[in-house]
Amino acid sequence: MDIQEAVAFRIRELCKEKGYTPHGIAVFSAVPHGTVKSILHGESKNPGIATIKKLCDGFGITLGEFFGTEVFDGLEQEVR
Repeated sequence: MDIQEAVAFRIRELCKEKGYTPHGIAVFSAVPHGTVKSILHGESKNPGIATIKKLCDGFGITLGEFFGTEVFDGLEQEVR
């Protein structure tokens, strides 16, 4: 799994936990629905920390809570 897949996985996971659809989190976070869709379908190669922060705000969590999961801990370093 790469970072883009991990971000998409985490968003899907949080949508399921919070009972949101992708459209719902777009509304609650003020992130355009097309951007959320692009992230979830792997079309966005780098959604940016500002976008992830807005999504976190919509979910009612911190950036630390978003990234503080095993899915991110298990990623390989991309810089070698």
